[in-house]
Amino acid sequence: MKYLFIKVEMARGLAIRDATGSSDPFVEVKVGNVKVETAVISQNLNPVWREVFAIAEDRFSAQFLEITVWDHDVIGKDFLGFVAFEIAEIPERRPPDSPLATQWYKLESRGSNKRAEGEIMLSVWIGTQADEAFPHARQSDSGWVPYTRSKIYLTPRLWYMRVIVHGAQGLVPTKENRFPECSARIELTGVSTQVHRTRWVTNRHLSPEWGEEMLFVVAEPFADEFLCVKVLDKMGPNKDEVLGSAKIPLLDVPRRLNYRPVDARWYDLEREKDLKEVIQDVADKMKGNSKFMSRIQLTICLEGGYHVLDESTHYSSDMRPTDKRLWKPPVAMLELGLIGASGLVPMKNRDGRSCTDAYCVAKYGPKWVRTRTVMDSMSPKWNEQYTWEVYDPCTVLTVGVFDNQHLISSTAEKVQSLKDDVVGKVRIRLSTLETDRTYSHRYPLIVLEKSGVKRKGEIELVVRLTCIRRFNIMQAYVTPLLPKLHYQRPFNVRHVEALREAAMRIVISRLARSEPPLRAEVVKYMLDVDAYKWSFRRSKANWNRISKVFSSCASLLTWFQDICGWKNPLTTVLVHFLYFILVWYPELILPTFFLYMFLIGSWQYRFRPRHPPHMDVNLSLANATNSEELDEEFDPLPTAKSPEIIRHRYDRLRALGGRIQTVIGDLATQLERFHALVNWRDPRATTIFILFCLLAAVVLYLTPFRVIAILVGVYTLRHPRFRDGMPPIPLNFFRRLPALSDVML
Repeated sequence: MKYLFIKVEMARGLAIRDATGSSDPFVEVKVGNVKVETAVISQNLNPVWREVFAIAEDRFSAQFLEITVWDHDVIGKDFLGFVAFEIAEIPERRPPDSPLATQWYKLESRGSNKRAEGEIMLSVWIGTQADEAFPHARQSDSGWVPYTRSKIYLTPRLWYMRVIVHGAQGLVPTKENRFPECSARIELTGVSTQVHRTRWVTNRHLSPEWGEEMLFVVAEPFADEFLCVKVLDKMGPNKDEVLGSAKIPLLDVPRRLNYRPVDARWYDLEREKDLKEVIQDVADKMKGNSKFMSRIQLTICLEGGYHVLDESTHYSSDMRPTDKRLWKPPVAMLELGLIGASGLVPMKNRDGRSCTDAYCVAKYGPKWVRTRTVMDSMSPKWNEQYTWEVYDPCTVLTVGVFDNQHLISSTAEKVQSLKDDVVGKVRIRLSTLETDRTYSHRYPLIVLEKSGVKRKGEIELVVRLTCIRRFNIMQAYVTPLLPKLHYQRPFNVRHVEALREAAMRIVISRLARSEPPLRAEVVKYMLDVDAYKWSFRRSKANWNRISKVFSSCASLLTWFQDICGWKNPLTTVLVHFLYFILVWYPELILPTFFLYMFLIGSWQYRFRPRHPPHMDVNLSLANATNSEELDEEFDPLPTAKSPEIIRHRYDRLRALGGRIQTVIGDLATQLERFHALVNWRDPRATTIFILFCLLAAVVLYLTPFRVIAILVGVYTLRHPRFRDGMPPIPLNFFRRLPALSDVML
């Protein structure tokens, strides 16, 4: 993409136009129908601007570039001089050429305007978005706004912090002749507030013991992060008094890479004191008397051997442990080219017409990239390229497109309430990419809204996965997905979900504090914060996924029934022949199985996907859902719906739960019948079973296994004329076994 660059440095010796004996100069750059101005420098005849402008080639159609210096007045403006360039004569610069040197140009007069004086220093050239001046320039297709430029953001490094509350000593109750009921409250202050409490304990010696473990998520840097510990006394319902508190800076917390023991420490607990107690403490210190203090025993450490989950495990982009010393070298390089979008739908109205101000966000690992915002274009072109180091090929790259709603000059309150609209999202799993191959493809941008599924355009991406170490990238497939501590010392599932939510809140708040901010609604959409909320549509889609996986088993069962039914006699005879060979030579079973799988995989290679898959509307059942289900899916927590709607949804959920309950009950019944074979709940059934087992043992001892296997196979594959169509005897016997369902209330 070609751009016309204008770098305005400074001016000197400008003419005086104000009564104060000076001027308020600014520069106006005009080419065709494009016009932009620099900042106004008040009361200065030798102003310095140091501004760069980049005008896209498709935004102008003119023969000349005019650079005019004006004097800013309250009403109107006064001419100070101008310089003109012919577009055809402007030099073209191609990196890695050195930057074009700025030059002094004498300001010229024009027509009946006042006589020009002075000189202006500037440089003009034609380049591309690869020019090093482009990221810092005010760009025409971004509305000349500085905060619409491309930016790179980094997720803060997250740690798990483990806190073990052992006990406390020397607690002083607020009331005499009373044994306090104590609990320890641990609160993490800072970007994301996290609170945990121990159980309530009563101890006659005023030394309660808890022995409870708590987990927190913390983010670097730790300069403003503290762990606030309070020991509370339960005085009544919703009434607690503080027996002592301590404030522990996270900078003092030790770190560990493995599960080596960490020594417990005693921390002094301070009480809130009145003026009399403060005076007494000062007097004791002056006399050199040390006062006994309450204290609490804690084990605190930062876990560097775990990976902090801040996104869904199904499409995570990073699996490395927190501590850099445990990182392995990268196995590949990911290159992403964000070419542009096409066919975008209008997202808002400006000046009485529909428009879209689109920008793109890509996320992989801790690195987020944001393209510049292309204003007022339904087919924006970004042509930006980014790279990432890949440590695990079984990770996912996420690319989202958004409409910028913060380009309208308005009050601060209104700007804060505005949210960037979602245009669509694409996920690309790196393991589906062939190494060293360039994929160039257009992906549909599909969004599910309350009104239904909508297609809002297409995005064109170029993706390439370049292999660095081919052996290591293959080895990654046989290594654990997460660091080894997740398997040696796993967390409780309930803790994992709570920690994931805390990590997401920290990432959202940190990126929102950047400048320009990566807004909360953008980060939430990229991380799929609401993926764990209840959705009737998603539940049906997951059930269909399970059914589709087992459809191959159903097809195999249908094929076997056709074989048993002699639908194709030649095929059935061949199956008999193959079965006899495998029974007589059992050492051929496993080689034959693996050879068959190899042939299937080789045949399916012809039908491999040519491009990474995109969001599937049919798989998601986005077109097969109704407005009521979508309204429930987008209903926030807590709900704001009327009691009638909530009652209707509750009844529907109860009906669904009833069907699930029936399926679980049937499964439990079948499993209990296996236990009933030998537990003598039905004496006659158990007698029949154990006598059959005795007879089977005698027969199997006396008869070679190959003979038994051939007889069973021939009986199973017998001709339909030797079948009566009734259920087999073992199934009849199994269905008559008792279960515990008849003794349930």
